[in-house]
Amino acid sequence: MKKYAAEFIGTFSLVLFGRGSAVIAGTSRVGPSGIELLGIAIAFGFAVVAMAYAIGGVSGCHINPAVTIGVLTAGKMTGKDAIGYIKAQCLGAILGAAILYLIASGRPGFTMPEWGLGANGWGEGYLGNYNILSAFVIEAVMTFLFIFVILGTTSKFGNSAMAGLAIGVTLMLIHLVIIPVTGTSVNPARSLGLALLSGGKPLAQLWLFFIAPILGAIIAALVGKFGFDKE
Repeated sequence: MKKYAAEFIGTFSLVLFGRGSAVIAGTSRVGPSGIELLGIAIAFGFAVVAMAYAIGGVSGCHINPAVTIGVLTAGKMTGKDAIGYIKAQCLGAILGAAILYLIASGRPGFTMPEWGLGANGWGEGYLGNYNILSAFVIEAVMTFLFIFVILGTTSKFGNSAMAGLAIGVTLMLIHLVIIPVTGTSVNPARSLGLALLSGGKPLAQLWLFFIAPILGAIIAALVGKFGFDKE
């Protein structure tokens, strides 16, 4: 249970720190350039670094169902643990989104926009107005790279002492590229929590933020397992 509790707290923190930087310190509809994008990217990256060193020794600090599925595909955890991790991550993300909504709604004149709380999406009216193909490809490819870095740095050939920093920096770089396209998911739990609170289009578009990251994670795990995790 300690591992699942760690994943719950870690995912809760990721949503609150990351999306909180957009919704509270900035805006839920982040522009495609400027200090807002950089600040939010740094917040997500540092949130992962902090949690990696706080709970990495307990659960491995997945805080992302795509990471858990990638680790499972690589044969580095059991199916039972994977299910427990994913449940804890989703519940943590939902609570993080709920707390964020509670805080944000206390601002005078608050109204929930169409993609509220920085929910992930694509298409007309969403940030850069990118289409569904762009959204799917970038989420799958960036998740592939993210999981590849995670598996590489934590493998017997990697530098595990620096893994948390490398993973956090990678997530920061991913945000700098993806935010204008989808708001950056690469994490189904994070998208789930925000979509449930927002409803409407974020909920209707949620399927992409499950399928694309999971596909990218599985491919990364297979590439790592059969191509790099050998002498």
